[in-house]
Amino acid sequence: MPTESLTELVQQHLETASTASSGRSAHTIYGGHENVLRQTLIALRAGSSLDEHESPGEATLQVLHGRITLVAGQDRWNGSPGDLIPIPDSRHALEAVDDSVVLLTVGMREA
Repeated sequence: MPTESLTELVQQHLETASTASSGRSAHTIYGGHENVLRQTLIALRAGSSLDEHESPGEATLQVLHGRITLVAGQDRWNGSPGDLIPIPDSRHALEAVDDSVVLLTVGMREA
């Protein structure tokens, strides 16, 4: 079974996000469309965001680096390294306060 270093991926994707026009970089670590479980590392440059979107299933964010804010309507949750934040089952957005990296874990809904 192949393994990946989250520490190395954090540094790699922070560098990529720092020069990307979108201010972000992402890499699926585990799973995909054929799996129920999907884990994706997402790096965001300070001040960038993921616009409001629906959750495809039950999900959590683990903050690996930096500081983020998860926003759902009027609710806001702040996260820093080591925090695990359940993602609400509603439209939400993610904002990077600092250069940040999160691990998104999603249990996909069946079609």
